[in-house]
Amino acid sequence: MNKLPVVLTNNIKLLRTKLELTQEDLAKKTKCSRQTISAIEKNRYSPSLLLAFKIAYILKTDINEVFGNE
Repeated sequence: MNKLPVVLTNNIKLLRTKLELTQEDLAKKTKCSRQTISAIEKNRYSPSLLLAFKIAYILKTDINEVFGNE
């Protein structure tokens, strides 16, 4: 059986800007770097499960709204 590649997309930038948060603001609240937030938004880095849940919590939404399949 062939495995299909899973492509995850995210809505971090959209959700973050709706709450008027900068990448730096989100980074401070999640205790990671601004560069990490930037890389996640650009799909260059996949966050740990813990960081993904922290991001969803800070963005006041469900993790499925932040990260989803393309």
